[in-house]
Amino acid sequence: MMKGEYARLLLSGKKRATVRLGKVIPKYDEVIIHSWGRPIAKARIVNVVHKKVRELTDEDAIKDGFKSREELINELKNVYGNVSPDDLVTIIELDIVQRFDKLIPEDPYLGLKPADIGRLALRYLRGKMEEDDLKILEELAKGKSIRKLAKELTGSPLNRGKIRKVLRKALRLLVREGILRVESREAGK
Repeated sequence: MMKGEYARLLLSGKKRATVRLGKVIPKYDEVIIHSWGRPIAKARIVNVVHKKVRELTDEDAIKDGFKSREELINELKNVYGNVSPDDLVTIIELDIVQRFDKLIPEDPYLGLKPADIGRLALRYLRGKMEEDDLKILEELAKGKSIRKLAKELTGSPLNRGKIRKVLRKALRLLVREGILRVESREAGK
């Protein structure tokens, strides 16, 4: 989750990294950025650096959208409380690969990958979908292909209909709940 002011900087390109207290080891090469109570973008992690607070530089601060090292450290103290010079931080450099305010309405999955739909549904729709559907979404979220999952569930990669149906259902719910927003092409004219 990212504060709204930082999310705006990230979407504008002025923020290209996030500094987190502690040693963070990302699970995925791509992450979904959440702000304002919903997903706003997908970003590729291009670099991860661990260092002590005292080793932070102005360059680190600028990548994170701050003017100086001091401003960054003050914000770390504001967010995390007591931060000492010997505390470890993780600098995660990001490259936005997809903005979720620019989804493709003509695409059956709105331009999202099945793994992304799975991850979003698991985060936002847990109490709103059946357990069997959630199991399918969990496998997709791990990066399993629709074809491979169909073969595992039904014995044939040709039986992809059930998986696609679950994906479309999850997408409809994500849109209906206001988690994903889709504007028609007509609205933009």
